[in-house]
Amino acid sequence: MKIHHLNCGSVRTIDPTYEGPAPAPAVNHCLLVETDADGLVLVETGLGLGDVRDPESSLGADWIAMAGPALDEEETAVRQVARLGHDPADVRHILLTHLDVDHCGGLPDFPGARVHLLAPELAAARADAPGHRYRSAHWAHEPRWVTYDPEDEASTTEDWFGFTSVRLDGLPSAFRLVPLGGHTAGHAGVAVRDGDRWLLHCGDAYYYHREMEAAKEPHPLMDLVQTRSEVHRDLRLGTQARLRELVREHGDQVEVFSAHDPWEFARLRAVRAQEA
Repeated sequence: MKIHHLNCGSVRTIDPTYEGPAPAPAVNHCLLVETDADGLVLVETGLGLGDVRDPESSLGADWIAMAGPALDEEETAVRQVARLGHDPADVRHILLTHLDVDHCGGLPDFPGARVHLLAPELAAARADAPGHRYRSAHWAHEPRWVTYDPEDEASTTEDWFGFTSVRLDGLPSAFRLVPLGGHTAGHAGVAVRDGDRWLLHCGDAYYYHREMEAAKEPHPLMDLVQTRSEVHRDLRLGTQARLRELVREHGDQVEVFSAHDPWEFARLRAVRAQEA
């Protein structure tokens, strides 16, 4: 498999909390995975064409004011897939951590893809009828949802470095959903096998790389976002503690990263460029 790290929607510029890295726009970190037998797999979609072209209707004025998105059509996943030489119709599967607007805005750009996520997340989004958190414009085209409930015997679950992982229908075991609770009702990480190691896209389970270090240092601005958007504080903090343990005990086997940290994104892009 070949894996690309994509920023599918720059938002407000933030400063690091220590000397060294330059200020950078926060990102919407997505993965495009080229598989041998299952077409293209997209992990997250970031912002889509509809968000760029009609942001107030698609994203909402409050979210735009908070996030300060660049709204650059060239950053959308569909445009980046095409620039890499692929037909966007070849994106057969989309794996989502959750349904906040900046994680699923590109769904309408890939209407034929099967969209995998945890069942409690889709149920919460559908129940949010006034659109306080979720924006139904992102699934008005009626995606081909494939949902999983880790508590349901019909779901195939396996231990994954001490976490529950869910095997995905129509995809090999190199792809897993890993429940990471607290941020939303059905928040999950997405694990992707990368050679002899794993990548774990943690979505919004944490926001800043120093939260995964011993100091557990949050970013002052991004921490406002994650605390205001959490649905279960103790569960979110417990998830972060388990992720720190994963890094400490299995950091040689698993690379964790979050959805919005621009310095994580830049580092992983640089590593991928060196390997190419």
